[in-house]
Amino acid sequence: MKTQYYCASSLDGFLATEDDALDWLFPLGDVNDSSYPEFIADVGALAMGSATYEWMARNAGQVIAEVGAAWPYTQPAWVFTRRTLPLIEGADVRFVSGDVRSVHAGMRAAAGGKNIWIVGGGDLAGQFYDAGLLDELILQIGSATLGKGKPLFPRRVLSPVLRLMSVRQMGAGMAELRYAVHQGDAERGS
Repeated sequence: MKTQYYCASSLDGFLATEDDALDWLFPLGDVNDSSYPEFIADVGALAMGSATYEWMARNAGQVIAEVGAAWPYTQPAWVFTRRTLPLIEGADVRFVSGDVRSVHAGMRAAAGGKNIWIVGGGDLAGQFYDAGLLDELILQIGSATLGKGKPLFPRRVLSPVLRLMSVRQMGAGMAELRYAVHQGDAERGS
């Protein structure tokens, strides 16, 4: 069982534009050419930041067109937020706030031996890293630059903490990098 940060990023290290747009990402690759089908089969629980959840709620039509449902996950999800958010139809969601450590044990139990996916965003993944709970980063880097936006992983992480495990080309527009996080080697700081 691993806690994994699986996401896509621009070449210059941004998940989304400053206004949370992801339009830059969709022309770069096909999800069926990625590791996503195998990855999601091993996921038992999700952790999601409020901006990611709100993007899904705002773009329900696009999500439905892509995957056939406004909420494409069968796994339970923990959405970290300090605000009251609307429930997306069909979503098995728990709205939580506070330290990720206090929520992680419940996520592990619900995952039933499968992995926990930190869907986004970068700061939430960083909180799991800071708490020593992040095991792996699976980053799909797209051949686009945004100049500014929402950072991939707003943490200082110095070698040898991240160990490159594999590199995979995904069509002409994406590459996937898989890193193991070695907790004992961590030099941490925001």
